[in-house]
Amino acid sequence: MSAADDILAVFNDRGSEQYFGENVSQLEHALQAARLAQIYGCPEPLIIAALLHDVGHLVHESGEDIADRGIDTRHEALGEAWLARHFGPEITEPIRLHVDAKRYLCAVEPEYLKQLSAASVQSLKLQGGPMNPDEVKAFEANPYFQEAVTLRRFDDEAKVVGMETPSLGEYRNLVSRALGN
Repeated sequence: MSAADDILAVFNDRGSEQYFGENVSQLEHALQAARLAQIYGCPEPLIIAALLHDVGHLVHESGEDIADRGIDTRHEALGEAWLARHFGPEITEPIRLHVDAKRYLCAVEPEYLKQLSAASVQSLKLQGGPMNPDEVKAFEANPYFQEAVTLRRFDDEAKVVGMETPSLGEYRNLVSRALGN
């Protein structure tokens, strides 16, 4: 089995699980985020990051109700570490930073918090809440902060029941190309 098949296999194994507190599955959420990145003309690394941004939810063994138990799995760091074996920072950094991007947007765009789903608000509390001014400055200094903010916006929008998307298999070649296979 190729590295691309190994990476995508987690979606075949656990992708049918509900995306925490939303009305879509993990796989539907991932495919919608990737499709949005394509629609907006993002470069391939960001499309892959959008597809894989929540893989940390699929590689931990803590159960779907983890946030309800008041625990932050740090899925962004888990996913980044799991994917860093195969991909460079152009893919892994937006993934690692997408939770911080939510905290950032809550700090710099007052209306953003009002747009979050109830599940996102719940996880925001576990993730540290809106950034303080020093955290905002440090986040903006990261060379991948813009990509992380873009990914965050796709993450927020990728919760539409019944949205038409390409299949997971249709992203295999894109992932394989990024792996150099």
